[in-house]
Amino acid sequence: MSIDSVTLQIFANHAQAAAESMAFTLFRTAHSTFVKETEDFTTGLATPDGMTFASPRDLGATWFIGLDYAKAIAMVKDYKPGDICITNDPYSGYVCTHTPDLHMWKPIFWEGEIVAFSVSHIHNTDVGGAVPASLSRQLTEVHQEGIRIPPAKIYEQGKLNQTLMDIMLTNVRMPEQNLGDFKAQVAAMNTGERKVHDMIRKFGVDVFRQSVKELLDLGEKQARALIAKIPDGDYPFADYLDEDAPGGVPVRLVLNLRIKGDEAVLDFTGSDPQLLSSLNVPTGGAERHILLMVGYTYCLYSIDPSILLNGGITRPARCIIPEGTILNPKFPAAVGMRSMTCGRLQGVTIGAFQAAVPDLLPAGPAGSSAIMNVKTVDNRTGRTLMASIDPITGGAGGWSGRDGADGSGANSSFLKNTPVEINEIEVPIRIKRYGLVPGSGGAGKHRGGLGTLLEFQVFAPNSVVTARNRDRTRFSAWGANGGLPGKTSMFWRNKESDKPIDLGNTDVVTLDPGDTILVAACGGGGWGNPWERDPALVLFDVQQGKVDVGAAEADYGVVIRDGQVDKAATQVARARLAAAERSPAHFNYNDNRIAYEKVWTAKNYAVMGDLLQTLPVHWRHFIKRKIFAEVDALPASARRGDGSEIRTAFARSVGEFPQLRPFLAAE
Repeated sequence: MSIDSVTLQIFANHAQAAAESMAFTLFRTAHSTFVKETEDFTTGLATPDGMTFASPRDLGATWFIGLDYAKAIAMVKDYKPGDICITNDPYSGYVCTHTPDLHMWKPIFWEGEIVAFSVSHIHNTDVGGAVPASLSRQLTEVHQEGIRIPPAKIYEQGKLNQTLMDIMLTNVRMPEQNLGDFKAQVAAMNTGERKVHDMIRKFGVDVFRQSVKELLDLGEKQARALIAKIPDGDYPFADYLDEDAPGGVPVRLVLNLRIKGDEAVLDFTGSDPQLLSSLNVPTGGAERHILLMVGYTYCLYSIDPSILLNGGITRPARCIIPEGTILNPKFPAAVGMRSMTCGRLQGVTIGAFQAAVPDLLPAGPAGSSAIMNVKTVDNRTGRTLMASIDPITGGAGGWSGRDGADGSGANSSFLKNTPVEINEIEVPIRIKRYGLVPGSGGAGKHRGGLGTLLEFQVFAPNSVVTARNRDRTRFSAWGANGGLPGKTSMFWRNKESDKPIDLGNTDVVTLDPGDTILVAACGGGGWGNPWERDPALVLFDVQQGKVDVGAAEADYGVVIRDGQVDKAATQVARARLAAAERSPAHFNYNDNRIAYEKVWTAKNYAVMGDLLQTLPVHWRHFIKRKIFAEVDALPASARRGDGSEIRTAFARSVGEFPQLRPFLAAE
């Protein structure tokens, strides 16, 4: 049986509409700000095997295209009508990716057989654990990151498992929020079930089953056609997280994208060993794990926005992720801040594809969205309140078609901003400033997007701000095709006082009454040589406050006098900029990265990675830190960058510990 193309398109529209209806139900009935305003949730329909075949495009976190529930579904037995299952455990089934994400799935029956699952997730503001909002890079094991529920039935044939619900709510800080969001998820599940039944009545169950199969097959076919247009070859790219913990060392993510025909291999070999912090990404080694495939999906969709967005598009690709690395950690590694690593991981994937098809993909996205969770006390009522008040998103990278979007960092643009009035209602704070960061976008023929800025004040003692995903204070978004890198981010306590404190990448801050927090995201990278930008656009940026007069001349070669472009002076300035560019680089990095890579060369990293792989997993991060300390202490004359200093440091570090000496001898 085959479905004609017209019927298949009509079916696809119905399936997406069903997923959108689920999302609308959840969106309108959720309780927490982070779900009902920021929209960190997903809904969808999945096959009986667990592969998502329909997702919304306009509501929720749209990056979970191809989410596979198969392993989690298999961990629950004997499904019956009316059952609804849940999990938030990152190590049980690998569908959940950190503890605040509560995933649910409901079997949809027709004439006694499962024909589909309605699926969804929400990000709970808090699920207990060591810190408010449950997430901090300082945590070292998953047990500290809140209550963990392995796949289980929360409803059995329509009856709530009250005991399990009570256990969940007892372990969280704001149980009324969690319960309200849970009920919204249940409503979404039920909406999905009704919509599938409507589709079966319209199309018939046989057409329904076959159409689902052919939708996934069509997604695969379209993805293969796109990949086949990319030149065969290897396209390496690397980027960094600023540090593995406060005061720590950088974290390197490496990708070699290999295109051959209509298939893609994403080889992450060489990425850092798993960390003693919560930046690890729990994938279980799955070669098409959703967190590894997000950047790939973004790239295909950017190349052709008409492509079907379902699990079929992941079939032509596979990932290589060695065990014991940051992208495939072993239990019980902490994983709560995987979202920060994922932001950088997506940027790394975009960078590799950008090298392959530079005219079709943008420069570096901000790749970091600081999410500000505030726990404080209402001085009028004495009630403790907590809410996620905003994602502070960076700018998108410019590309061949236009400038990068301001305040919408390409790979996190699905997170919506929350109105100031709503934030001040949810928790007793005062928003002092909220807007864009002037000058933060990288210069280019097409400018990088500006980052956002938020400043707020608290009024109760022991108010706690958990700043999830703080990063990019050291290494900024990269420019492409001759474009310049974006500016770095900022995080300050009492910035305008006589004793300002630069918080850097600190992510848990306890505040006193009257204290202020200022957080600013980084800008996106520029695309193309800045002196090729239309001077009228540079003038417009100056008039809007996005670029100042000095930067217009220094970066763009556009001289502005008395509010107008001085054409003659501009011609001279641009000739000077063009002459100074001896060998235009495809990728341009900020000064911090350039200085860092003079010491930590690709060869040094390759040698260190090979040596660390010879050690037991639980020793690798420890020895890596010791190698860093020794190499960073070397005088410049002793740094060759050829791996020799790494071998010396490794031998000395391992030699300190008798239990590791056999590994040194083997090496």
